[in-house]
Amino acid sequence: MRRMVAPLLVLGAAVAGCGAGGEQPAARTPSAADKGTLASPGSVTSPRSSAGPGRVVAGAGCNGTPVFLGQGFPEVRGTAKGAELWGLLFAKGPPPLPRGAEVKIVWRMTGEGPLQVKAELPDGTRARLAWGPEQHDGSSWRRPGQEWGTGFVFPKPGCWKIELTRTRGSGHAWLLVR
Repeated sequence: MRRMVAPLLVLGAAVAGCGAGGEQPAARTPSAADKGTLASPGSVTSPRSSAGPGRVVAGAGCNGTPVFLGQGFPEVRGTAKGAELWGLLFAKGPPPLPRGAEVKIVWRMTGEGPLQVKAELPDGTRARLAWGPEQHDGSSWRRPGQEWGTGFVFPKPGCWKIELTRTRGSGHAWLLVR
């Protein structure tokens, strides 16, 4: 009987450590101590981002906007005032993004009111907003705030400032285009 108690305790501990299959923990916001987060696509229109170790692949290269790369699409964490701002880059890898081609970026931003978006180089050149911002009602990408999709065409290389403004809250992210 005593011989069976120890193996049963080990088995019980192992089973208790297993969660229900398919559940995903909510993503947490990376801290300065984190190396990054993972972003995994749930589908082309509803990517999923899960908490976990990833790596920052860019940051100092384009005015300090951190780009997080994991198993899926790259994420950017913007700088915001009165809000929190995240972007999900539908790109094959981290920036630089391609010029002259439409680039889909999904944004999550806290605050209130409709979203206005523009992209501009320091010399005043503006990117063409091909579509959006389109509000998304459902998504598996777990970041704070409401979600919108945008499509930009960047006409030339450089470090682009994407500015997002709501009635309450504003922010920006810098993205490198080749």
